[in-house]
Amino acid sequence: MSAKGGDGRKPASPAVNLIAGGGAGMMEALVCHPLDTIKVRMQLSRRSTAPGVSQASWFRENRCRDCQEGNRTRSVQGSGAVLGGIIPKMAIRFTSYEQYKQLLADKNTGAVSSKATFLAGLAAGVTEAVAVVNPMEVIKIRLQAQHHSLADPLDAPKYRSAPHALFTVIKEEGFMALYRGVSLTALRQGTNQAANFTAYTELKAFLQRSQPEYSNSQLPSYQTTVIGLISGAVGPFSNAPIDTIKTRLQKTRAEPGQSAVNRIMTIAKDMFKQEGASAFYKGITPRVMRVAPGQAVTFTVYEFLKGKLEASNWAFVGGKYEE
Repeated sequence: MSAKGGDGRKPASPAVNLIAGGGAGMMEALVCHPLDTIKVRMQLSRRSTAPGVSQASWFRENRCRDCQEGNRTRSVQGSGAVLGGIIPKMAIRFTSYEQYKQLLADKNTGAVSSKATFLAGLAAGVTEAVAVVNPMEVIKIRLQAQHHSLADPLDAPKYRSAPHALFTVIKEEGFMALYRGVSLTALRQGTNQAANFTAYTELKAFLQRSQPEYSNSQLPSYQTTVIGLISGAVGPFSNAPIDTIKTRLQKTRAEPGQSAVNRIMTIAKDMFKQEGASAFYKGITPRVMRVAPGQAVTFTVYEFLKGKLEASNWAFVGGKYEE
């Protein structure tokens, strides 16, 4: 595989990554965000699941209860924080991935090995975590964790919107509260994108080798969707404990004099002692249901938009778009 990508074409420009990645990320968030809300609620729940009740049953019961209570809008809590950060996140993800991949390519042949692809994905995930994802998730989780009843007009939530939550958190806890759990977020995003890009790249290369007619062109959208779905399911199973601990860490205020490492260890010990090992995998069902289809949507829309933009010869020249 060359540095030009599995299909032999030149890497997309930053402008194309911005538009295609942002559009793909926005579509993914709109389609899959309700499942993320359920996932966060499950991870924050300290009540052990009743014997014989699976996470899928918990998901169905609580989702139906929200609908019966007239709280359909609960499922979109935190969506403002997600949509507000999705464009820069996806722009950073795809642009940094391409840059890291080119840096790790063989200097003589330009070939990009599977190891280089993995490391590029890992670095891209860490980059997006520090730049965008962690602050966005702190705000999103604070909004999603509110268990008020939206059907009761007298039960006012603490955070009214993503901007209000951002202002309140900074005012009450300081700017660095937005980076609570950043090490875990970086580890989660890094492992996610390393697994995601590696699986997607290898599957895409396999399909292109198996179908000579697509060796130098885009795969059909349905094939991109399938391999995006498969690659997207890999990450959640590998780092579910990291994601659960991170969610609980970001939901609560820091104790004076307690380091991040001590807080992480305390949360992990309490979870294991009070709820058992299964607590580390709370929310895995809706997370896989969200991440796997989300990656399918992301890669399909990204490849589609990128192909359209490159076909029309869009470029970013002199600070403006030209066609």
